[in-house]
Amino acid sequence: MRRRQFITLLGGAAAWPLAARAQQPKMPVIGFLTAASPDGFMVRVRAIRQGLKDAGYAEGENVAIEYRWAENQLDRLPALAADLVRRRVTVIVATGGTATAIAAKAATTTIPIVFTIPEDPVRLGLVASLSRPGGNATGINFFSNELVEKRLGVLRELVPNAVRVAVLVNPADASNTEATVKGVETVAHAMALQVQFFRASTSGEIQAAFERLAHERPDVLFVGGDPFFLVRRVQLATLAALHRLPASFSNREHVEAGGLMSYGTNINDVFRQAGIYVGRVLKGEKPADLPVMQPTTFELVINLPTVMALGLTVPPTLLARADEVIE
Repeated sequence: MRRRQFITLLGGAAAWPLAARAQQPKMPVIGFLTAASPDGFMVRVRAIRQGLKDAGYAEGENVAIEYRWAENQLDRLPALAADLVRRRVTVIVATGGTATAIAAKAATTTIPIVFTIPEDPVRLGLVASLSRPGGNATGINFFSNELVEKRLGVLRELVPNAVRVAVLVNPADASNTEATVKGVETVAHAMALQVQFFRASTSGEIQAAFERLAHERPDVLFVGGDPFFLVRRVQLATLAALHRLPASFSNREHVEAGGLMSYGTNINDVFRQAGIYVGRVLKGEKPADLPVMQPTTFELVINLPTVMALGLTVPPTLLARADEVIE
């Protein structure tokens, strides 16, 4: 074989893998947008990854994820959403509060969006209807503010003599705070409860709020269902125990951290379902045709050591209704 022919053959052999690689489909990229911070929120990320796995996708293998954390600075969300749009991600997952979904929707009308929100997406203008979203967004509407009456009712069963209720909300998430305030005021009036609102959007403000609580001496504490409070769950549970204040939370993670009780949706399952929806979008389904999902089951979790430390007694009927009693 002539030397020139041999070199030509070698060149063709070397070029073949490069050409083959060039023809391989590009890995889809998921844009993960949240108002929360990584600290304390990774449990939600793992739930989304599990949902993706259930749908046939694994991060780093056949899908990539670009993470954008607002660190509870909601004014950063529009810029973070715009950045994901510039990067031309395949789909955006909007989590960690209503403001995140609104920012994602405002940033694009073409890139598919899968949201997880505690409020009615129809009222917010994110979708045309729950059954037929009709645009580029769909997701899971988990109930939080709608469960105010149930949460206050359970807390009243645990502390039957409670009259004065302190409510902790995060003013940084204006939409969620407004809905919580309205819901609590309506229910409290019907239950003849006196309500006082406390606001905190940083760790220092939580500390300051509890110092005020120590002075005001309410009978019970109702903590709003805000992602920031999930991240600060250990601080909240510790301060509530320190001040011997019976507290109600929306997520079981608070109770696992030492909080008294929670009633609400299994949020990890919500995020797993969001991951499944993302997988369906990656396979070609359109958000316009994917109905907004809503949970049908809710869980009551009670921390028995905290009950005992506060000198409370769980009524047998309430104990029987609990989905889990942490001992």
